[in-house]
Order: sequence, then structure tokens, then C-alpha cells
Amino acid sequence: MLSGAEIARGVQGALGFLRRDPAAPLAFANTMEACLRSFRVMVLVAPFYVIHSLIRYADADVPADTIDIVIVEAISYVVNWLLFPVLFYEIARRRGWLDRYPRYIGALNWISLPATLIAVVGIAAEIVTPVAVARLIEIALQALIFYWFLMTTRMVLGTDWLISMVLLVVNWVPSILLSVIVARYVGAFGVTGI
Repeated sequence: MLSGAEIARGVQGALGFLRRDPAAPLAFANTMEACLRSFRVMVLVAPFYVIHSLIRYADADVPADTIDIVIVEAISYVVNWLLFPVLFYEIARRRGWLDRYPRYIGALNWISLPATLIAVVGIAAEIVTPVAVARLIEIALQALIFYWFLMTTRMVLGTDWLISMVLLVVNWVPSILLSVIVARYVGAFGVTGI
């Protein structure tokens, strides 16, 4: 499992991208071993993802059985974690970025921990606020996640804004499509989220 020192360093590095700290990328070793180890963050994030999902489904009228929802959400969770690293590997190979691949994927994995905590707080706030305020919170959270991704991409890969935005689309669109497939399967078209 991950040590407390690794978790602290990973979260500190992840938050460093929000502050545009030039040392933020150095919090993540640029080795394939460190990259693969960063996928253990998936286990740390899972309980917060469950809380986020429970809040999302709390008021939803869903015709699917609970076990079906749990299975589909678990599969979606794992696929979402693995999809972009697989897609990006081919992009990195073609663009000559394989030397930066481990650090970049590791950084994105570590960002998931504080980002999911923020998303849980955000979705909880959305429930207790008027609809207009809830929509603003949702937009602000999505903007924060996008900015975080863009800054990480720019700082680790050294890309310009345009390439960073293209990579954001490559990351985000399959994730949204997966979310729509899950919502369609469970019959809960209003159940979406970051």
C-alpha cells in the first residue's frame, strides 16, 4: 500500500499544479515503477467515489437493482481510471513524449485524490443550496478540474494551451460517454457528475 509520506507528497504535488508551482512535477518520479504505483491511488479514492455516487443517486428514481448499479459503477470506475493512460500512451508514442509518460500519468492519478474530495464537498453543497447556486457550484467544480488538468499537462509535458485542450478533450469525452452509458443502463438520466 501507499505510505503516509507518499500520500502527503502526492497530494502536495497535485495541489502544486493549481498554484502553478514549478516544483510540482518533481513530486512525481519519472519512472514506470512510480507510474504503476500511482494507480494504487485508485484504492484511496474509491471510498470517496462511493460517497459521491451515493449522494448522486440519493434522490434519483432508478429502475435498476442496487447490485446492478454497484457492478456497473465499479466497472465504470476502473475503466475511467485506465482509459486515458491507455489512449495517451499511443499519443505519447507518436508525439515523442514517452520519456514524460510516467510522470504525467502519475501526476494525473494523484490529482484524483484531492479532486474527488473536492467533488464530494461540492456535490454535498449542491444538495443543500437552491438550484441556481447548485448549477454554479457544478460549473465551478468542472472548471477547476479542467484547469487542473490543463496546468498539469502544460507543466509536465511542456505543451501549449491548444495541445493541452486537445488532450483534455481526449480525456473528457470518453469519460462523459461512459457516464452516459452507465446512466442509460441504470435508467437514471439525471444522475451525472464530475
